[in-house]
Amino acid sequence: MLHSERFLKIVEEAQQRVAELTPEETLAMQQRGEEFLLIDTREDREWEAGHIAGAIHIGKGVMERDIEKAVPDAETPLVLYCGGGFRSILAADALQRMGYTNVRSMSGGWRGWNDQGYPVE
Repeated sequence: MLHSERFLKIVEEAQQRVAELTPEETLAMQQRGEEFLLIDTREDREWEAGHIAGAIHIGKGVMERDIEKAVPDAETPLVLYCGGGFRSILAADALQRMGYTNVRSMSGGWRGWNDQGYPVE
């Protein structure tokens, strides 16, 4: 997918502020039993078509509105993902501005996860 120059600019700016994990690192955290919440930030139709095993869904479009109800503790470790890693990094950046202190974005997103053949639902 080709993204606009302006969109890519804000993604690049957010990447300077948000820590990223690879799909491999995320799976390793799951396998070690680390406590974190995996959040799928994609659209409803994308979530319904399939998602990473163990994830919850809070779409990017409603993230700021709904996050405090779903995750009231701002210190909860969060890993966000989307289709390719761009929307999730923007959502993670917004959560950090809201005071969430342990937010990361999974680079490569759903496509990167699937490319590795990792568990999905």
